[in-house]
Amino acid sequence: MKVNDKIMNWLLEDNNPSVRYYTMKYLLGVDVDSTDLIQAKKQIMVSQTVTDILSNQSEDGFWGVPDKFYTMKYKGTVWQLMILAELGADPEDDRIHRACEFILNMSQNVESGGFSTEHGKKTNAGLSSKVIPCLTGNITWALIKLGYLNDDRVQASIDWIVKNQRADDGNKPKLPDWAYENHVACFSSHTCFMGVVKSLKALSAIPKEMRSDAVTAKIDELVEFILIHHIHKRSHDLNKDSKSGWKRLGFPLMYQTDILEILTILVDLDVKDERMNEAMMVLRSKQLSEGSWKLENTYNGKFIVDIETKGEPSKWLTFKALYVLNKE
Repeated sequence: MKVNDKIMNWLLEDNNPSVRYYTMKYLLGVDVDSTDLIQAKKQIMVSQTVTDILSNQSEDGFWGVPDKFYTMKYKGTVWQLMILAELGADPEDDRIHRACEFILNMSQNVESGGFSTEHGKKTNAGLSSKVIPCLTGNITWALIKLGYLNDDRVQASIDWIVKNQRADDGNKPKLPDWAYENHVACFSSHTCFMGVVKSLKALSAIPKEMRSDAVTAKIDELVEFILIHHIHKRSHDLNKDSKSGWKRLGFPLMYQTDILEILTILVDLDVKDERMNEAMMVLRSKQLSEGSWKLENTYNGKFIVDIETKGEPSKWLTFKALYVLNKE
C-alpha cells in the first residue's frame, strides 16, 4: 500500500519517538544496524510519555499500591509494564528490569506458570485460583518484548498457555483433572475471546525458529478460532458482530481488543485467509481522507499519562493500520 509523503513525514516526526522508530523499522525497512535507527530507538526512553510513566515508579519497581498491581486499573504495575512494552522501552534499562522482576514475583503462580490477579501472602506468589488467560497472555507478551523470552519463568508461562488456553466454540469438552474447570468467565462453553487474542499475541512474539511443535500447534488452534469468527463476528451467525466495540480502534487496549490488534497478530504470523477480508475492509473504511486513522477508543483519564487524543488522528493507529495493509 503506497503511503503519501505527508503521512510518512508525520509518522517520522520527533514528538512520538516510538512511532518514529517503528515506522523506520517496519514501514521503511531501515537496517537494524543503521545509526539512524539505533538513535531513534534511544529516543524512546527519553520521550515524555516514558519519562512520565517511569517518574511514578517506586524504587522497588512497582507503581501505585504493590499488591494492587492488577486491580488498580489502569495505574498499577501490570498496566505500566504493558504500556512500556508497547512503547518499545529498553530491556537493558534497570527500571524496566525492576518492573519485570516485581511482576514475576508478585503475580506469577509458581506451580502453574500462569499469571494471577492477586498475590498470595502464604505462598508469596500469585494465587492459583486467580490465574486468568488474558493477563497471562498480556504479561507473557510484555516480558518477551522486554527481553525475558529465555527466562525459565517466561518459558513456564508459555507452557501454561500451551496447556491451558482453550478454543471452545460453543462446546466445552471435559478434561480430566483440569485446574480451571470452574473459571466460567474465561472458559465457558465458548472460550473468552480476549484470552485467545492475548495468548496468541504472546505466542506470536516468539521468533518462528524458537517455537516448539507444541507452541506451533497451539498457534494454529487459536488462529483457527479467530478465523471461524471472521475476526469480529459471531461464529454461529456471521451476520452479527461479536462486539460492536471491536470495530472502534484504540491504543493501548489493555485486556480489551479490536480488529486492528487481531489483524496485526495474524499478519505477524503470515496468516492469509479470506475470512480476514471483511475486517480488512472495515479497517480500510476508517482511513481518513488525508491518509490517517483516528483514535476512537481510549482509557485516557485512567492512565498515569494520557496517550493521544480521542477523535483526533492517531499516529499509533495509522502506523499499525499501514503495517497491516502493507502485509496484506
